[in-house]
Amino acid sequence: MKTVLITAFEPFDGETVNPSWEAVRQLDQRELMGATVVACLLPCEFGQSLVVLKQAINRLRPTLVMATGQAGGRSEVSVERIGINIDDARIADNRGRQPVDQPIVPEGPAAYFATLPIKAMVAAIREAGIPAVISQTAGTYVCNHVLYSLLHYLHHAMPEVRGGFIHIPYLPEQVVARQGQASMSSDNVIRALEAALITALSTEHDIRQTGGATH
Repeated sequence: MKTVLITAFEPFDGETVNPSWEAVRQLDQRELMGATVVACLLPCEFGQSLVVLKQAINRLRPTLVMATGQAGGRSEVSVERIGINIDDARIADNRGRQPVDQPIVPEGPAAYFATLPIKAMVAAIREAGIPAVISQTAGTYVCNHVLYSLLHYLHHAMPEVRGGFIHIPYLPEQVVARQGQASMSSDNVIRALEAALITALSTEHDIRQTGGATH
């Protein structure tokens, strides 16, 4: 049976939960489209997150890899288009590291595009009744660090394996003391990720529809 690797992050920046892991851990060992989903928890650390990620990829030899992470302040499930070759951390990671203006892969390309059918995934999530959007930036923190490195690694080591990243809003309990911040229930996030995975497994060529931004 085929395997799908889906990753999420541990809590960071003083949080006690990370919405990505709260959803992803519920998908572990679920069967979708003839594939077994395997969940993997990544440390919120520059460098070490990639060690854990690559170990999981090499052990599982998955058909596709979907990474996820928290994007506090966003109101929709955000399917990322691109990872860029820069670490520029506004806050320190969970080991106190805070790289500034450092390339992730010295001499590597400036960016990689996700190889998952991102527009079809957004359409499927919306059809499930959950807000979703194409995101043009995964930031410059550990999420982008993982996205860029994942795509770089697959490009060179496993070009047949597709990969990408989805950002998830805060959970409702995380915004109780954050007036005006958006949130999304874990149940809705799980439904969104299921729709995204099913679409990624069943869609060879992405759909052609607008997903751009003016700013």
